[in-house]
Amino acid sequence: MARDHIRFLLNDREVMLNGISATATLLDHLRLYQRLRGTKEGCAEGDCGACTVLVGRIERGALRYQPVNACIRFLASCDGCHVVTVEHLRGTDGGLHPVQRAMVEHHASQCGFCTPGFVMALYALWMATPHPTEPEIERALQGNLCRCTGYAPIIRAARAMGALGTTDPLMEERAQVAARLAAWADGTQVDMTNGQSRAILPATVEDLAQVLDQHPDARIVAGATDVGLWVTKFLRDLPVAVFIGHLDGLRAVTETADALHFGALVSYEDARAPLLEHFPHMARYWDRIAGWQVRAMGTLGGNIANGSPIGDTPPPFIALGARLVLRKGAARREMPLEEFFLDYGKQDRAPGEFVETIILPKPVPGTLHAAYKLSKRRDEDISAVALGMALTVADGTITGARLAFGGMAATPKRSAQTEAALTGQPFTLETLQTAAKALPQDFAPLSDMRASAAYRMKAAQNLLTRFWLEHSGEAAALEDVQ
Repeated sequence: MARDHIRFLLNDREVMLNGISATATLLDHLRLYQRLRGTKEGCAEGDCGACTVLVGRIERGALRYQPVNACIRFLASCDGCHVVTVEHLRGTDGGLHPVQRAMVEHHASQCGFCTPGFVMALYALWMATPHPTEPEIERALQGNLCRCTGYAPIIRAARAMGALGTTDPLMEERAQVAARLAAWADGTQVDMTNGQSRAILPATVEDLAQVLDQHPDARIVAGATDVGLWVTKFLRDLPVAVFIGHLDGLRAVTETADALHFGALVSYEDARAPLLEHFPHMARYWDRIAGWQVRAMGTLGGNIANGSPIGDTPPPFIALGARLVLRKGAARREMPLEEFFLDYGKQDRAPGEFVETIILPKPVPGTLHAAYKLSKRRDEDISAVALGMALTVADGTITGARLAFGGMAATPKRSAQTEAALTGQPFTLETLQTAAKALPQDFAPLSDMRASAAYRMKAAQNLLTRFWLEHSGEAAALEDVQ
């Protein structure tokens, strides 16, 4: 029997809600109904970090906290979680928390609007790494914007926070919280209605397949880093929303002799370590995907399934030869990732079908890889042009080429003419620059607020020269080995 309510811990007390809308956000609930107004609304799209809270969930038997943007986190997805806001922070003596003390002592706040969000992001970092390096601090704060204080005193506070203490009451009570959340894990489906809105949380992946069979036109909501904006910015309704972010069965990362298998719900953050172990060229690219809060919420499957022409993962994944496993009911089918994208807003996914697994073949010896992202801002910005590139070089000759672009067409797309111009040619600067001239045969990019068509084309062509400059020495080393 399905449950008609959700329940979660909010700081130190239980909250039980029924009849909530599928589009109700955690931020609105905190500010309007719980009167916890330290959590701010700035951008309402997951970009500024002013609404940062921690959400803890039992994942594979362990309690884990992640920073999230409450403005695009739907309330229904908090079932079985521990939500921690800035009001709950305190030191072991009941005074300021070490992170808060560091912010005060290093004058890291002026107007104060963004400060609670910075504190919560740094609190998440402090729990995992009390004495972080500066690169770790900068990576943790990518999703937080400040327009008056400046980042230097905030970074100084982050460096100092560990010296002011490495434990707090939340860490000390974690075992009790974990036990309480585990006791709530009843394995039942949640089904709530509010007027014309319906929110369903399947109990298992098998239950998800059945729910989608019954409601083939339902909107699947994973991390909500895209769907959340449909609601907050475009005021769209979600008549039937199926929330799946809690399903551990879609969160596994497994390795076989020749491939990595990512469940559709693996977040950007959780994918990072196994991905970079086998594809180290992805490191700089991966850390430029959004900010920490979005990387903690956003999922690989969601980024692919929404079919955006500027999605971050498809270009490098297509270049790596990725394949998708889609499921409808008990039936599964597998396809190359590039074949999933049919046209703008149209994917090869039947009603009631969902992305279950992304398969990344391990690198082939002798293959040179790259992943590039061009955007107006270095961090936390949408791509103007993205490129995933893989060239197999043997005895100085390019024997295979896969180039996949984002931002150049209505879908993420391979450049067939450019690949043909590369294959069979010597790996030289002249070859790559000559092949770049074939790009206008593959793409006719548009002009928009992110970039002009001329810029996109010239930048895409220049990336082939960049590839040569970065890899010419590596190719020579491969030739020496052979």
